[in-house]
Amino acid sequence: MHKILALWAVPRSTSTAFEWMMRQRGDMDCFHEPFGEAWYQGETPLWPRFEEGGVRTPGLTLESVWETLQAAARKGPVFSKDFPLYIDHMWTDAFLDNFTHSFLIRDPAKTITSMYARWPDFHEKELGFPEQRELFDLLAEKTGQAPPVLDSDDLLEDPHGMVEVWCEAVGIPFLPEALSWEPGARDEVSWWDGGSFHANLRNSDGLKPQKRKYIDIAQAPDRVKEIHERMLPHYEHLHSHRLQNKGQRAA
Repeated sequence: MHKILALWAVPRSTSTAFEWMMRQRGDMDCFHEPFGEAWYQGETPLWPRFEEGGVRTPGLTLESVWETLQAAARKGPVFSKDFPLYIDHMWTDAFLDNFTHSFLIRDPAKTITSMYARWPDFHEKELGFPEQRELFDLLAEKTGQAPPVLDSDDLLEDPHGMVEVWCEAVGIPFLPEALSWEPGARDEVSWWDGGSFHANLRNSDGLKPQKRKYIDIAQAPDRVKEIHERMLPHYEHLHSHRLQNKGQRAA
C-alpha cells in the first residue's frame, strides 16, 4: 500500500486552494476532507451543532472513509486534505504509520474572523487548533523530527517557492504547472452546502502571489477575541517550525 500524503489543516486556511493545486498534478487520487464529511453529515454525525433533520448519508462513517482511503492507496498514490479534529480518537501508531504527514497553519485571527463571518454560532471544537498541535507534537515525538509545516501567509505570498519546498519536504516532484488552472465549477470539493465556502476558488485561476494581509483582532467581537487568545499559542507553536523558502533561509 502506498503511504497516503496528508495535509492536516484548520478551516479557512487556503487548504482547498492547495488541494486544488494537488488535483492539477494528475499523479494522485485526491480526497477532499473525507473524514470531515463523515463527521459532519455521515450516518451518525459527530459535530456539536448537529440537529435532528440535518443531512445524513447512510453508510458513511469514519470507518468507511478509512476503508476507502486504504483501498485507493493500494491502487496508487493518494493525497488527502483534512482536519485532525475529526479523528483525534484514531491516532494509534498503526493508523498514523499509513501516512506521510504535513501541516497547513494559518493565523487564528484570520481563521476565526472568517469562520465567525459565515458561522457566527460555530463551536470552538470546529476550529481544530488544539488538535492540530496535538497531532503535530505526537508525530514529532514519535519520529524525532518535526513534520513539514506550511503557513498560509507564506504560501500566498510566494506560492511557487513554498510549494516547491513543501514538495521537497514530503518527497514528491515539484510541478510548477499545477499552480495554474481555469476558473469554473469545483464539484469535487463541494460536499458541504454545494461548496458555499469556495466562491473564491471557483473564480480563481491559480495560486498567485498576494500581499500579506493583517487582521486587527482588537476590533473583533468579544467572543472572537476570547477564542483567539486560547488558539494563538497552538498556532505560534507550529509557526516556529514552519518551512521557509530559499529567500527566507538566506535572510
